[in-house]
Amino acid sequence: MVDTDCKRKLVSPDLPTKLHVTIPSPFKLPVSSPISCSAPSSCSAYELYLRLPELRNLWSSRDFPRWSHEPILKPSLQGLEITFRLVLAVCSDNRPYINHREWNRRLDSILTCQIKLISSISEEDEAAPVGNERSTLSLLPQLATWRKSEAFGKKILSTIDKEMRFSKYTLGLGEQNISGKPNLQYDAVCRPNELYSLRNNPYADHIDNNENETLYILHQIIESWLHVSSNLLKRINTSIDKGRFGEASRDVYLVESIWKLLIEVEDLHLLMDPEDFLKLKKQLHIKTAGKNDAFCFRSRGLVEVMKMSKGLREKVPFVLGVEVDPTGGPRLQEAAMRLYARKGEECDKIHLLQGMQGVEAAAKRFFFAYKQVVAAVMGSAEMNTECDSVRQIFMEPTYFPSLDAAKTFLGEFWSHVG
Repeated sequence: MVDTDCKRKLVSPDLPTKLHVTIPSPFKLPVSSPISCSAPSSCSAYELYLRLPELRNLWSSRDFPRWSHEPILKPSLQGLEITFRLVLAVCSDNRPYINHREWNRRLDSILTCQIKLISSISEEDEAAPVGNERSTLSLLPQLATWRKSEAFGKKILSTIDKEMRFSKYTLGLGEQNISGKPNLQYDAVCRPNELYSLRNNPYADHIDNNENETLYILHQIIESWLHVSSNLLKRINTSIDKGRFGEASRDVYLVESIWKLLIEVEDLHLLMDPEDFLKLKKQLHIKTAGKNDAFCFRSRGLVEVMKMSKGLREKVPFVLGVEVDPTGGPRLQEAAMRLYARKGEECDKIHLLQGMQGVEAAAKRFFFAYKQVVAAVMGSAEMNTECDSVRQIFMEPTYFPSLDAAKTFLGEFWSHVG
């Protein structure tokens, strides 16, 4: 039971009776945390397949040391450029049984989501390397002129024009740029030629299966955006430690959006031909090593970002300006209720806390959606074999129990008013 006598006064002095709200105890799971990487050999095989060591070098290169947005915007642009390669692969796929219409719709949505994220990242960016020249190395201008992809490419150029309107520069990929803004030095930042040199995976020369290229590109996109998310989470922690809650709030909503983007990209597995994909699974010798060895945990980047997303809860006491009560009392809950009631000049803190809970919800939805994708693509037997640990993630109790309790009380309070 939670004593709400003092908390009632914080919200409304006119409540005629004292409230007692029961806060449910956390649901207990058989393991402390299901988030852990697969065996090192499995993770290494996954990374070598995707050529992640070479990709990491491109993501992490600092060509413009004084440009603070480079560690975040560079891998974002590279994820976008890799998606252009997926468009090229889909448009070049001559298999008569492929659902090109649905592929185009999904890719349009995913590219639009990425461009929106890039636009949001660049809105406050005043130090980006810009100029008057357009990109000559990106695949997008080629897509906009090739007969099979012309309509699609022009649609993406129009999306760039629309979404980059709040930025001080545009991407310089052939968009109209009616406002005459400077172009980002896209080729120097993104380095499309080096990305394109990684277009073939180690099995491309001896596996005759179109889905090999598709699978390879999908996971390179996922890993690129995981790298972006990891850098954003590091910046969020730094901003919070320095009391810059508005900046942390903007970034935390970007992390939430990236989790939602990853769900969309994972869903593309549902469009792969069932027989071709299962044949590829055999050709690549992909198999689970144990009951809790979900394939997604071979991605060290995914495990790191999930742990960092969960770790945002450790910043809640600092944001609320109180220490955790060692006796387990409702100190954090009371501080959250005061913050929600006061609003005023501390709205940035409310936005940040709301964003943290949004990240939790989006991350858990990713793993729930992953479980469904595994069942749909490989059959429910495979899902039952490898997804126990995944199931535990979205069944975990809330990462923010104090915020949850504060909202439970406020909900009960307002249900009794009037």
